[in-house]
Amino acid sequence: MKKSIVWMASYPKSGNTWARIFLANYMANMDRPVPINNAHRIAMGDSITKMYERVAGHPIDVTDVDAVLRLRPGVLRGIVANNADVNLVKTHNARTTARGVPLIPDQVTRSAVYMLRNPLDMVLSYARHYGMTPDEAVHVVSHPDNANPPDDQTVTQFMGSWSEHVRSWTAKAPYPILVLRYEDMLSDPRRSFAQLLAHLGMPVDPARLDRAIRFSSFDELSQQEKAEGFIEKSPESERFFARGESDQWKTDLPPRLVKKMKHAHRKVMKHYGYLE
Repeated sequence: MKKSIVWMASYPKSGNTWARIFLANYMANMDRPVPINNAHRIAMGDSITKMYERVAGHPIDVTDVDAVLRLRPGVLRGIVANNADVNLVKTHNARTTARGVPLIPDQVTRSAVYMLRNPLDMVLSYARHYGMTPDEAVHVVSHPDNANPPDDQTVTQFMGSWSEHVRSWTAKAPYPILVLRYEDMLSDPRRSFAQLLAHLGMPVDPARLDRAIRFSSFDELSQQEKAEGFIEKSPESERFFARGESDQWKTDLPPRLVKKMKHAHRKVMKHYGYLE
């Protein structure tokens, strides 16, 4: 079995979609932006219900978590069966096991890109995306059993708390893991995205890099979403691409919730420069 999967991993609302749209534009190398509703083709998701039904050979009950997990090894084998050197796969799953099933098995993994974001900003975007209050979002992203429940389109995604998720993906691994901070992607996109390309073994062409960054800017993505909608938008939220800024928490997250988040995630926040 070929080790061809490069995981594009993150906690929700941490820059995964942005990075994939950048890659779509860089690879396409066109004189106009790639439509955002085509960009998902650059990295398949690991939790798409249809993929599990294809392995099962029939419709599945996505609420039967154990049965779905038993199908996961077959889904991942199906991804690597094309014998490609690299298969980009998006995931929000933690690098852990769920009910005895490895979610990110070494046997199919070539490398990983892990994107993380200041959890004080992430939790605000998380709340908007999932139709939660900030209080509810602070609770769930700090809970060890946090998971995205299944629906017709996706199976359960096992995330755990933000700190657990970050630790799982940044722990020692038998393959390379590139860690990118969302804030660095914002402040120095040329450096961050050049690192991403180099990690994937792609040549870094400066003009092409600048064009792909411009074509994946938040202004561009917001305009496209306004005009055409976005297939990855949650039905609970008004839009997917909101402000896309850093330090929104300073004005938008109540001090008592800031205190709760810092208490729950202090060690990991400090390690990645999110606490003085």
